Amino acid sequence: MKLKHSAGFAAAGVLAMALTACSSGSDSGDDAAESGDGAISGDITVLTNRTDLIDTTFQDYKNTFESEYPDVNVEFEGITDYEGDVSIRLNTQDFGDVLLIPNTVSKDQLPNFFAPLGSVDEVSETYRFVSEQAYEDQAYGVAITGNAQGYVINKKVWEEAGITEAPTTPEEFVDALQAIADSTDATPYYTNYADGWPLSQWQGNRGVIAGPETEQILADTDEPWTEGEEQYAIDSLLYDVVDAGLSEDDPTTTNWEESKTLLGSGEVATMVLGSWAVTQVQDAAEAAGGSPDDIAYWPMPFQVDGSFHSTIGGDYKNAVSKYSENPEAARAWVDWFAQESGYAESQGGLAPTVEGELPSTLSEFESLGVEFVEIDPAPAGEETALSDIYDTAEIDLWGNVYRQKMIDTARGAADGDKASYFDSLNERWSAARAEVG
Repeated sequence: MKLKHSAGFAAAGVLAMALTACSSGSDSGDDAAESGDGAISGDITVLTNRTDLIDTTFQDYKNTFESEYPDVNVEFEGITDYEGDVSIRLNTQDFGDVLLIPNTVSKDQLPNFFAPLGSVDEVSETYRFVSEQAYEDQAYGVAITGNAQGYVINKKVWEEAGITEAPTTPEEFVDALQAIADSTDATPYYTNYADGWPLSQWQGNRGVIAGPETEQILADTDEPWTEGEEQYAIDSLLYDVVDAGLSEDDPTTTNWEESKTLLGSGEVATMVLGSWAVTQVQDAAEAAGGSPDDIAYWPMPFQVDGSFHSTIGGDYKNAVSKYSENPEAARAWVDWFAQESGYAESQGGLAPTVEGELPSTLSEFESLGVEFVEIDPAPAGEETALSDIYDTAEIDLWGNVYRQKMIDTARGAADGDKASYFDSLNERWSAARAEVG
């Protein structure tokens, strides 16, 4: 597979909520706790969204880390609604010592909450995806893993419907789902509408058509939901799938945890998710009495110059709270987690380190000749240009509200059609661009 571009992935957040009023505080990097012999020491609390791993895998991590750093004690705090709860806690100084940077934090807000880890060039010598959480040449986060973008399928179901090759166009994709509906008992596509956040996974596919400059192109476009534009192509595909009746009967009753079992067992055939989801669905398949080999990962059905593309970038980034009383211990955990824990490999993700290898979960990508696209960072001084537009337009590109409304429109639960809904999005977008300049 070819890496299409080597610049950092332009991380995008959803509405910034109430995160703009925090004080700058002191730089905790100057008063790291050390024991008398200079060894790193102290208690640290690590916030995580992986509530399913705290009592198992993460305890193994804790034991191994503390054997290397015997003067450090690690405690975990699992948070189910990570984005919502942590975004609120950022208004205090009580959000642990190490935490995953919420998507609600815009780049210019990073110094308000997190200790700098070094210059972008310095940190990039060891880690990938550094520019995604950087501001004014300072890096603030290290990816816990890297992801490719595409969709997870139950290959057994697709083959039962006679489909053995990845669709190359949106039309072929919809036709494939129709074949699944016609010849199997499976639900062709599952939206995960009710939990909401999985709908943001569609946005992660920007770049598969427009290439590394996609974020800058979007920021410079008055009407992104117009035929020929990448945003139109991505959202139009979701709309058409639902409009054709190829998703679950009642999206308001979907359940994320259950969806993994449904896909793993073959009751559902397809979900658009980052590659991070593959191992979770494989585990669910095995638990349901099926085979992990039934689960595969394919690139989105948009080819450019005859080739599939997949946008890659970092997952959540571990960061050190600027209010940590033991910042050196916190930084030690960040580095150890990325370099030694084995988390990325266990999750089927791209390694966050620069020398990482391709995971087995992306084996299908090799035979398909998929080219990776890594998104260009915004030009200096324009880091928040795109988020300023979608915040002003109140279109949560990385959230769930506007896509839930789109699904409701497609299934007839809201007034309008694709043309009218996309026109309304374009009107709000162009007005926001004019307002923010």
